Amino acid sequence: MAERPVHEIRLGRVKAAIWRNDGEYGTRHNVTLSRIYKTEEGWETSASFGRDDLPLVEKVSALAHLWIYEHAERDSSEPEEVEQTQTAKNGKRAVAR
Repeated sequence: MAERPVHEIRLGRVKAAIWRNDGEYGTRHNVTLSRIYKTEEGWETSASFGRDDLPLVEKVSALAHLWIYEHAERDSSEPEEVEQTQTAKNGKRAVAR
Protein backbone atom coordinates (compact mmCIF):
# COMPACT_ATOMS: atom_id res chain seq x y z
CA MET A 1 0.00 0.00 0.00
CA ALA A 2 1.35 3.41 -0.95
CA GLU A 3 2.17 5.91 1.76
CA ARG A 4 -0.22 8.85 1.95
CA PRO A 5 0.60 12.49 2.70
CA VAL A 6 -0.07 13.68 6.25
CA HIS A 7 -1.91 16.72 4.92
CA GLU A 8 -3.12 18.17 1.62
CA ILE A 9 -3.98 21.73 0.73
CA ARG A 10 -5.88 22.58 -2.44
CA LEU A 11 -6.83 25.90 -3.96
CA GLY A 12 -8.52 25.59 -7.32
CA ARG A 13 -6.37 23.41 -9.58
CA VAL A 14 -3.23 23.60 -7.43
CA LYS A 15 -2.53 21.12 -4.66
CA ALA A 16 0.23 20.74 -2.07
CA ALA A 17 0.81 17.33 -0.48
CA ILE A 18 2.80 17.37 2.77
CA TRP A 19 4.83 14.26 3.50
CA ARG A 20 6.27 13.23 6.86
CA ASN A 21 9.78 11.80 6.88
CA ASP A 22 11.12 10.28 10.09
CA GLY A 23 14.87 10.09 10.13
CA GLU A 24 17.90 9.76 12.32
CA TYR A 25 17.69 13.42 13.34
CA GLY A 26 13.95 13.65 13.86
CA THR A 27 10.92 14.38 11.74
CA ARG A 28 11.07 16.48 8.61
CA HIS A 29 8.32 17.41 6.20
CA ASN A 30 8.55 17.68 2.42
CA VAL A 31 6.03 19.18 0.04
CA THR A 32 5.07 18.19 -3.48
CA LEU A 33 3.11 20.64 -5.62
CA SER A 34 0.86 19.56 -8.45
CA ARG A 35 -1.78 20.89 -10.79
CA ILE A 36 -4.86 18.78 -11.43
CA TYR A 37 -6.71 18.67 -14.71
CA LYS A 38 -9.41 16.55 -16.32
CA THR A 39 -8.99 14.45 -19.45
CA GLU A 40 -11.37 12.11 -21.24
CA GLU A 41 -9.98 9.27 -19.12
CA GLY A 42 -10.39 11.10 -15.79
CA TRP A 43 -8.35 13.31 -13.48
CA GLU A 44 -4.60 13.66 -14.02
CA THR A 45 -1.82 15.60 -12.28
CA SER A 46 1.10 17.61 -13.58
CA ALA A 47 4.12 19.30 -12.00
CA SER A 48 3.94 22.01 -14.67
CA PHE A 49 2.20 25.31 -13.95
CA GLY A 50 0.96 28.02 -16.25
CA ARG A 51 1.07 31.77 -15.72
CA ASP A 52 -2.40 31.86 -14.15
CA ASP A 53 -1.54 29.00 -11.77
CA LEU A 54 1.41 30.80 -10.19
CA PRO A 55 -0.55 32.98 -7.72
CA LEU A 56 -2.21 29.79 -6.44
CA VAL A 57 1.18 28.05 -6.22
CA GLU A 58 2.36 30.95 -4.05
CA LYS A 59 -0.67 30.75 -1.75
CA VAL A 60 -0.66 26.96 -1.46
CA SER A 61 3.08 27.01 -0.70
CA ALA A 62 2.57 29.60 2.03
CA LEU A 63 -0.24 27.54 3.59
CA ALA A 64 1.91 24.40 3.46
CA HIS A 65 4.77 26.26 5.13
CA LEU A 66 2.42 27.47 7.88
CA TRP A 67 1.01 23.97 8.43
CA ILE A 68 4.49 22.47 8.72
CA TYR A 69 5.62 25.20 11.09
CA GLU A 70 2.56 24.68 13.32
CA HIS A 71 2.91 20.88 13.34
CA ALA A 72 6.67 20.53 13.61
CA GLU A 73 7.78 18.41 16.50
CA ARG A 74 10.30 20.12 18.73
CA ASP A 75 13.53 18.41 19.56
CA SER A 76 13.23 17.30 23.18
CA SER A 77 16.84 18.28 23.81
CA GLU A 78 16.16 21.95 23.07
CA PRO A 79 14.75 24.13 25.84
CA GLU A 80 11.17 25.15 25.37
CA GLU A 81 10.76 28.58 23.82
CA VAL A 82 8.87 31.23 25.73
CA GLU A 83 5.98 32.95 24.01
CA GLN A 84 6.24 36.71 23.83
CA THR A 85 3.23 38.83 23.03
CA GLN A 86 3.99 41.85 20.89
CA THR A 87 1.81 44.58 19.51
CA ALA A 88 2.11 44.97 15.77
CA LYS A 89 2.03 48.36 14.04
CA ASN A 90 -1.66 47.91 13.22
CA GLY A 91 -2.48 47.48 16.91
CA LYS A 92 -3.24 43.76 16.65
CA ARG A 93 -1.49 41.35 18.95
CA ALA A 94 1.02 38.93 17.48
CA VAL A 95 2.65 35.99 19.24
CA ALA A 96 6.34 35.44 18.59
CA ARG A 97 7.87 32.04 19.33
